[in-house]
Amino acid sequence: MKKLVRFGVSLDHHLLDDFDRLISRKNYTNRSEALRDLIRGNLVGQEWDENKETVGTITFVYDHHVRDLTKTLTDIQHGYQRLILSGMHVHLDHDHCLEVLVVKGKGTEIKKVSDMLIGTKGVKHGKLTGTTTGKGLS
Repeated sequence: MKKLVRFGVSLDHHLLDDFDRLISRKNYTNRSEALRDLIRGNLVGQEWDENKETVGTITFVYDHHVRDLTKTLTDIQHGYQRLILSGMHVHLDHDHCLEVLVVKGKGTEIKKVSDMLIGTKGVKHGKLTGTTTGKGLS
């Protein structure tokens, strides 16, 4: 069984008021849970910085009428298929498509393929969202 440790934190009252509003907006039940999430978020970011095995999603929107864009995006994905666990393709309208790729691997490799995909001419917007495999996180 994990040991629960209580500790005190001193904050400027304005900062605490802002934190309480954040807690309310995000529907946390208490400050402790919100603080645990902030700490975990920082630790997850550190996993990416240390190039540990991570997971995440690469999401991007593009105009499929751009010449050779679909082929280029597919070729990039095939070149990094060892990192891509799954993908979803959605037709947003007559011109635009959304792709969401679930990726797993070293942070630097995932960032590289994400930058390649999002930076491809014809991709209108994209974002890499990184998270953790959960190993070693309490």
